[in-house]
Amino acid sequence: MPSPPSPVTYRDAGVDIDAGDELVERIKPLVRRTQRREVLGGIGGFGALVEVPLDRFVRPVLVSGTDGVGTKLRLAIETGRHDTIGIDLVAMCANDVVVQGAEPLYFLDYYATGKLRVDVAAAVIQGIAEGCAQAGAALVGGETAEMPGMYAGDDYDLAGFCVGIVEKDSIIDGRLVAEGDAVIGLASSGAHSNGYSLIRKLVGLSGATAATELDGRPLFDRLLAPTRIYVRSLLQLTRRLPVHGLAHITGGGLTDNIPRTLPDGLEVVLSRRAWHRDPLFDWLQRSGSLPDAEMYRTFNCGIGMVVIVAQSDAESALTLLRAQGEVANLIGNVRRGDAGVVIGA
Repeated sequence: MPSPPSPVTYRDAGVDIDAGDELVERIKPLVRRTQRREVLGGIGGFGALVEVPLDRFVRPVLVSGTDGVGTKLRLAIETGRHDTIGIDLVAMCANDVVVQGAEPLYFLDYYATGKLRVDVAAAVIQGIAEGCAQAGAALVGGETAEMPGMYAGDDYDLAGFCVGIVEKDSIIDGRLVAEGDAVIGLASSGAHSNGYSLIRKLVGLSGATAATELDGRPLFDRLLAPTRIYVRSLLQLTRRLPVHGLAHITGGGLTDNIPRTLPDGLEVVLSRRAWHRDPLFDWLQRSGSLPDAEMYRTFNCGIGMVVIVAQSDAESALTLLRAQGEVANLIGNVRRGDAGVVIGA
């Protein structure tokens, strides 16, 4: 008679429930520092409970956004730098929410990997918590999925989901943008989280390594600089001045994102000399012999957020944004036309 088979456990199949429990315990202090008064209960439940702050809103509208960090994640994995990629994740979602005029309320993340490495996951979530603190959003939960056979080696994937709230009469949708309005650019912290498939290709073609420097700073430090979160500055601005339009410069660069906030029959003309461009973008353009049109449609080229206000409010807006720590410059104006974005010298 054949002997009975040895018992097989979930761990034998590649899933370590104890590691997941350890991760939850480790991140609890990180989550606590992001909490808002609207959050009911802590992490660990089947769903997150968040109260709508009706004491501050008459006709509240919820604004939601979801995103990842693209193939910048591959660069983080290959270099073993996991501590800031979570900031990128929050930024890509929260910056999209705030351009509608919404205040981010809460954020959830999804972390998936073939083999859960608690130290790596904790570093990633620490970055997510930091991003939430910068955005003022509560980290109310998420999902950690250990899926052997789906991811190779040390690979993992990230996705995020953000919900914000705005008064219905205060929604920013571009309908107020008018001919003659001023266009203000807020400086980016680098390439943010867009264009990294091309960036990684250019890194390979150039032979760049961890030792490569660009203007006295390691190239990879520039490439992995976390996406700037503009939430607090923009909320201060919208509370004090009428903002006609906001555009988060993400995938599609300057030329594809700014038109998303323009009414029909209007275009934006920008002066390239009006803002500083990080040396990273010059390096990218040289490395790939990229034409200007490709640069402007792929990368933010130094402008991470665009603000459109009445010309009469431009100086006040610049003063307020700079007081909030932003590098803000008047970079163009709105005029009649159907070209979307025109970038001159």
